[in-house]
Amino acid sequence: MGEPVMEDIEFLVEILRRHPLESLKKIAETEKIDYYRLKRLYDKYYGKYVTVNAVHNTRIIGLRSFVAFLSVPPDRLMEVGHRMTQNPFVGYVNPAFGFKNGISAILYVPDDQKDAIDDLLSKYSSDYEYYEARGYPLEEIREDFGEWDLSYEYAVLMDMLTWDARTPITEIARALGKSRPTVRYMINRLVERGTIIGFEPMVDMNIYDRGVIGLTRSLDESVLERFKDHEIMVGILPGYGYVLEWFFSSKEDLGSKVLEFSNYVEKLLIEYFDPMFKELNDRNARTRFSRMVKKDGYGYYSILEF
Repeated sequence: MGEPVMEDIEFLVEILRRHPLESLKKIAETEKIDYYRLKRLYDKYYGKYVTVNAVHNTRIIGLRSFVAFLSVPPDRLMEVGHRMTQNPFVGYVNPAFGFKNGISAILYVPDDQKDAIDDLLSKYSSDYEYYEARGYPLEEIREDFGEWDLSYEYAVLMDMLTWDARTPITEIARALGKSRPTVRYMINRLVERGTIIGFEPMVDMNIYDRGVIGLTRSLDESVLERFKDHEIMVGILPGYGYVLEWFFSSKEDLGSKVLEFSNYVEKLLIEYFDPMFKELNDRNARTRFSRMVKKDGYGYYSILEF
């Protein structure tokens, strides 16, 4: 397919941000753009470098988010990464080197199991640290976490919408064994109760094969303007400070990136978006909710069962 053209991808992302679920013909009519140009870009990049994903309010369904950093010897990275990605409560793992040499990870942990995180991480490493993470900007720190109170079919639906929210209703209905009106009702219910808070186009990390993660106790918000030409994410770590993650290409000079970013954080590491880890992460992500939730619909499995 050749090297992706970032300008084309950015154009497609902006279009899908405004019209995440509409048909291409409807988008072309609304935006007054050439349908065939849009379709060419869509066919070239959608599902390969860009997808529209459901964004969930995990607090509503009782999940807390954590970032974790584990020391793992180089010769055990694949083995530990494979074991971690067998666990649906592990969001993703990547090789990372810096203040911890080994693996960086995101965890989604049921509120009533947060005291088991040490037991979970100690299965993979004797040297680790982790922090609860919230979205930025944060209006208030809320502790009213809900619980899973939906049937198992909703977990399957959430997996499908998280993986690709533009999946045709007919295909979803077939997978769930439901009628199309029932599937629409289920999606609307998730939206109305606040479990789904939106549908966002996401750029696959195949575009960027390196990342810098930094932890800082105070945030200099000028960093967002300073690096506006970079992909950058910010998270709040209650009780500690902030986490920043910059994404870039290995074609750029790594040393200069480290020097550039280290001015804004106290702790820093480099992530490597390895294709083999991507395959492990993708396989885990496809069925995350449906493996978290008990098939009788009564809550989550233990995070230590996997």
